[in-house]
Amino acid sequence: MWFANFFISGSMTMVVPFISLYIQSMGNFSASYVQTWSGLTFAVTFISAFIFAPIWGRVGDRFGRKRLMVMSALGIGISVFLMGFVTAVWQLFLLRFLMGIVTGFIPMSQAFIATQTPKEVAGKVLGTLQTGTITGSLMGPLLGGALADAFGYSSTFKWVAITIFISGLLVIFGVKEMKVTFSKEEDTKNYSRKEVLQYILRKPILLIVLLMSALVQIAHFSVQPILSLFVEEIHGPVNLAFFAGIAFSATGVGNLLMTRRWGMIGDKHGYTKVLIIMLFVSGLVYLPGMFITSIWQLVIMRFLLGLFLGGVIPIRVAYIRKEAPLSTQGEVLGYDTSLRFFGNIIGPMLGGTIAATWGFSSVFLTTGLLLILCGFIMLVVWLRYEHEPNTKHSHSHTFSSR
Repeated sequence: MWFANFFISGSMTMVVPFISLYIQSMGNFSASYVQTWSGLTFAVTFISAFIFAPIWGRVGDRFGRKRLMVMSALGIGISVFLMGFVTAVWQLFLLRFLMGIVTGFIPMSQAFIATQTPKEVAGKVLGTLQTGTITGSLMGPLLGGALADAFGYSSTFKWVAITIFISGLLVIFGVKEMKVTFSKEEDTKNYSRKEVLQYILRKPILLIVLLMSALVQIAHFSVQPILSLFVEEIHGPVNLAFFAGIAFSATGVGNLLMTRRWGMIGDKHGYTKVLIIMLFVSGLVYLPGMFITSIWQLVIMRFLLGLFLGGVIPIRVAYIRKEAPLSTQGEVLGYDTSLRFFGNIIGPMLGGTIAATWGFSSVFLTTGLLLILCGFIMLVVWLRYEHEPNTKHSHSHTFSSR
């Protein structure tokens, strides 16, 4: 699963740095048109993914996750391959919408690993899995930028599709899904969708952790779609795709260095405490972005961001692993994924609109303030409920081959 996530993440991030440039190459468009449609095209994948993530999570709980991951890899690969043949913005927009229906390979893999991991080491294990995603995201933009500069945008999409198909083959031949035998009644019960939602609403910290999924993604993804345009403004057009790739990958380097360690710290000291620290510091790191005037200042800022923001996903998943009954893990993680996708929808549109109206610097300001607000909300809820009596659930289980 580590290698499958590596290939999926690397493949997807290969094309992210130059989506706006790809749109720009399709016609003689104004800067505001390119910025707006970059945000919309980037976000539309997550609109369909937002709808389908809880559905796939529930299906995975009932019927197993391996076949869903294979289907996801196949669907994403076909969509990306066809993107190499588009000649108009609306075609790219439509394909990214269709891709969102089957997007969810990495969240599904997290649910797959989480349900088969003892909760005491969930942060460490999920952090380790996350390093596969991060390593791919680290190498993807650099390789994608270099391929785009050398062979053009269309050819890069076609090569990317091949590596996505490889991920599907890795799951087919390299992964054995194990059937979980539960030892507690609450873990064996088949919860209705209404009961799952009621369970979440009765757990204030769990509810806020899920809502943070959306807010963090809004903050983080408000910068993503316009980053290559910002690099062009501060660096110029020379080897633009390559330097945009460096800016994207800098965050991945920071993630790779700290994600597994954040998971271990969360296992030892508590996931909510670690999450609060990461949110506050990430917000403070983003604020100086409004004063950036060179590419290397941008790279340093994104590296520091990666050190703290990279552990947010495995920490959240580990917390859900601890709090939710095992028979509902996929569905609860599906809601978490859906909220992340909702943030991915709002973030790019918000970032593109703010950039087009007030300039790039204002995007960094609003992003930093939003992350600090997330940290404050999490802190208030944690202080309010940390001393509440909690019922401890034992999620012990054994495995047999499925």
